[in-house]
Amino acid sequence: MLVKTYGSTLLGIDALIITVEVNVASGTGFYLVGLPDNAVKESQQRIWTALKNSGYRWPGMNITINMAPADIKKEGSAYDLTIAMGILAASNQIEADAIGDYLIMGELSLDGSLQPMKGALPIAIEARKHDYKGFILPKQNAREAAIVNDLKVYGMENISEVIRFFEAPEAFEPVEVNTREEFYANLSEYEFDFADVKGQENIKRALEIAAAGGHNAILIGPPGAGKTMLAKRLPSILPPLNLHEALETTKIHSVAGKLSKETSLVSIRPFRSPHHTISDAGLVGGGTYPNPGEISLAHNGVLFLDELPEFKRTVLEVMRQPMEERIVTISRAKISVEYPASFMLVAAMNPCPCGYYNHPEKECSCAPGIVQRYLNKISGPLLDRIDIHVEVVPVPFRELSEERVGEKSDVVRKRVIAARKIQEERFKESKGIYSNAQMSSKQLRQICRLDEMGATLLKNAMEKLSLSARAYDRILKVARTIADLDASEHILPEHIAEAIQYRSLDRETWGV
Repeated sequence: MLVKTYGSTLLGIDALIITVEVNVASGTGFYLVGLPDNAVKESQQRIWTALKNSGYRWPGMNITINMAPADIKKEGSAYDLTIAMGILAASNQIEADAIGDYLIMGELSLDGSLQPMKGALPIAIEARKHDYKGFILPKQNAREAAIVNDLKVYGMENISEVIRFFEAPEAFEPVEVNTREEFYANLSEYEFDFADVKGQENIKRALEIAAAGGHNAILIGPPGAGKTMLAKRLPSILPPLNLHEALETTKIHSVAGKLSKETSLVSIRPFRSPHHTISDAGLVGGGTYPNPGEISLAHNGVLFLDELPEFKRTVLEVMRQPMEERIVTISRAKISVEYPASFMLVAAMNPCPCGYYNHPEKECSCAPGIVQRYLNKISGPLLDRIDIHVEVVPVPFRELSEERVGEKSDVVRKRVIAARKIQEERFKESKGIYSNAQMSSKQLRQICRLDEMGATLLKNAMEKLSLSARAYDRILKVARTIADLDASEHILPEHIAEAIQYRSLDRETWGV
């Protein structure tokens, strides 16, 4: 008897329906075709034992299973349940006339219980698109899939429950999640707040400008100055995710298997902080079967690279194209997938190997030229994509011991949102441009016009501070953001003056 059941595979952050054709006929043997990987091939042993321990039997007949389309590689153990239900139905052990109306997925344990799977959200979206009556999957992933409206999602604990469902579907209630309620409930729940930071008002201001314009930033300072502490608080002042961004971010984390069973929707901006020993594939994504990397997991959020010069140069260089395109394409011999990678880069570094170059109190012990050699570990093209360079100095005891509480993140966030709304209106006709940091050179000339005083100030700064040529465009972009924070239509000289001080590493005398 031939029975068709349906599962799904992941291609990037999207899903594709897989038809599992199970034919049980006279004879002996087991044949699994359709480009299955080792995890799929090993399903025979898991299914055989799970059925036996659940009170069912493995048919002693010829079993042929085809996974279509046969030219796409099938990977992972989530097809166990799809195949098992097909075998039970094809061997007439269960009555399952409606089995083809549902998408069925889940990994089987040897006792018949279901283990969580990856990619439940994009698979649920694909199931709704193909008008399936429902999606049957492990209970641990049910809330994640249930945020898809107009699709009945049934979370099951074991294969026995799935079998009972097809015998009496009315006895089971679908899992329901109010997507908007879930989204708005956790929209502003951040662990860290700018009010916790003593002093460092100039750094807070720099990060506020970075958040308002979507600018990448680098913090340079000695150990213990508060670089990491400040960076961790950046997501709390970014504009909240909208529902579309939240769904897109959740899809990426779902595909990577990073969602906990209590999480149904990622509603706060991600903050990813990989260790400097990370590989190229770990950062941008990859593997034999491509998976999202840290830059995609930071999509719509912040990627924080602490101790930037300690990262391998090749790892940093592979970020350059995704930073420009805001998407990363991973190509293999038989497959090419795309992952979104629109993130804010925030980096932190010591000014020199010993950490005390330019320190107000401690002496730098590095030999001449070492500071510049240390900085040269970061390539010019990568540094060129970072708009804001700011030096972080240690907080004096007087400020550390003050009882005064700093400005809360909520207050700063309101100013950032107001500035972003101005940019949203400015770029509404420009496809793919959402913030000042993304402006092209042509747009820069049109939008960032300077009056005579501002132009003179910038010219003098370029000459006296020995600023490099690449600093010019960056200063204009940052100045435009500062003007937006002030709700100013024009870039004023004071906006230019403030933007100039955020180009520390472009000064030709820095590190000499």
